[in-house]
Amino acid sequence: MAARTGASNLVSTSSKAEGLIDPVSLMRLRSMELRAKVIVEGFCKGIHRSPYHGFSVEFTEYRQYTSGDDPRYIDWRVYARSDRFYIKKFEDETNLRCHLLIDHSRSMGYGSAGYSKSQYGGTLAATLAYFLFTQGDAVGLATFDDRIRQYLPPRNRPGYLRRLMLALEACPEGTATDLGPPLQQIAGMLTKRGLIVLISDLLTSIDRLERDLGYLCAGGHDVVVFNVLDMAELNFDFSSPALFQDIETGRNMYVDPSEAQTPYKRMLDKHLAKTKSVCQNLGIDYHLFATDRPFDLALFDFLQHRMRRRKRVRYIPTGRDSRRTV
Repeated sequence: MAARTGASNLVSTSSKAEGLIDPVSLMRLRSMELRAKVIVEGFCKGIHRSPYHGFSVEFTEYRQYTSGDDPRYIDWRVYARSDRFYIKKFEDETNLRCHLLIDHSRSMGYGSAGYSKSQYGGTLAATLAYFLFTQGDAVGLATFDDRIRQYLPPRNRPGYLRRLMLALEACPEGTATDLGPPLQQIAGMLTKRGLIVLISDLLTSIDRLERDLGYLCAGGHDVVVFNVLDMAELNFDFSSPALFQDIETGRNMYVDPSEAQTPYKRMLDKHLAKTKSVCQNLGIDYHLFATDRPFDLALFDFLQHRMRRRKRVRYIPTGRDSRRTV
């Protein structure tokens, strides 16, 4: 009971810039599943308030009745609540296969706010998994560094969400980030088109990035990238000279921030601009997230992407009562 009371206190009705969920407070909840539940329920409660006025999260379950639809599929319980006719979407309209690809290289273990990029990225993945499960979609997971460490195929059945949550709680143990081999392997494993969500700091060779991400796009998958970076990595606002250690290589370097900040930020901005350009060229939906950004904004961006994607999908008759997408 105490946990539920504490969780409910994390939800607020602040502006869109601030979001609905405070990441620092949220990370005090040890359970990944509870974090995801708090975010999704808080998001759904606040979805019709000011920041998201007019936005609906029911598009993945129902569509409005139109002339020619079989009235046998009208959901009368929804009609009783809304006074509008909705039909449940057919299985081939609604079933989504989502693969969550989570970077577990050692650089993801860095964090300056009491939690790491890995914990932030894992919570983001858990939030998407929890939301998609509630919509009846199948969700899978792959964690990787320079190779795949664990893989759970997309499923939607009792107990499977808990398996995903436990897998997401694992700490990163890999060394260098090498997207190529694991993404190529994953692309070869996926025989059906689906949604792929990649969560990584993308601190890898920019020269190979287009090739690496291209493995996922080659199969015709819908790809979304969340580029997660710590606030200190983005701002480099350290106040005094110090000995910095490369987490992945163990190399030590003495750095004076007053001298290094300007060239560092210039190089980082160039890297991020190139990363965004590569994603745009490949048709990938790209989002840069600092680890202090509220999770509900990530969910909002994700749902906006899904809605834009659905607007590009048209339905054609199949000769039966059901419809399929093309």
